[in-house]
Amino acid sequence: MWDSIFPDLVPGLRSSDADLARAESELGFSLPGSYRSFARECGAGRIGGHVRLFTPVPVEAGDLVARAHLIAHGIAVAIDGLKGEGDEPHRFTVEGDADADLMDRACFFGETARGDFLFFDVTPGFPEYDVWVLNADLETVHFGGADLPTLVRGLQGLEVLHILGEGAGPLPATFEGDDAAALERLGTTDA
Repeated sequence: MWDSIFPDLVPGLRSSDADLARAESELGFSLPGSYRSFARECGAGRIGGHVRLFTPVPVEAGDLVARAHLIAHGIAVAIDGLKGEGDEPHRFTVEGDADADLMDRACFFGETARGDFLFFDVTPGFPEYDVWVLNADLETVHFGGADLPTLVRGLQGLEVLHILGEGAGPLPATFEGDDAAALERLGTTDA
């Protein structure tokens, strides 16, 4: 499936069944089917040179579990730093009719070059989770798609404006994977 979405597919370090099982065990929920197939076929790397996806791999800098926790912690610290004494709690501006608990169910699995964060709305009992994007402003949340392929196709077309916001242009239909060495470098630089 992914080679039809990415005609220029260069796989990165791919997730094994053991990597996927470890991630599910550590995260405490099943990963969506489309993401599992992406992790097996494409691996860690970048979509259109702009969106980096993290997958369950044995290199911490590219590993889903490590990055999901790191991103969530970083966002929490940043939001806490924005509050002044007596300020109201931070509120997210979520498009559409998503429920108020959306951000409590977020599992971050990717980021854009401009600092937006991609996350799954982890809703137990569903084979796929909706994909959302928290913009770099840490306030605006856009719907990305009902599953990972829908998100990627949207990023490659005009839907990108609704997913990433104003100023975003369609991404090339490419995937450039990162091998273990590139992921190790990612952990020491802003590559």
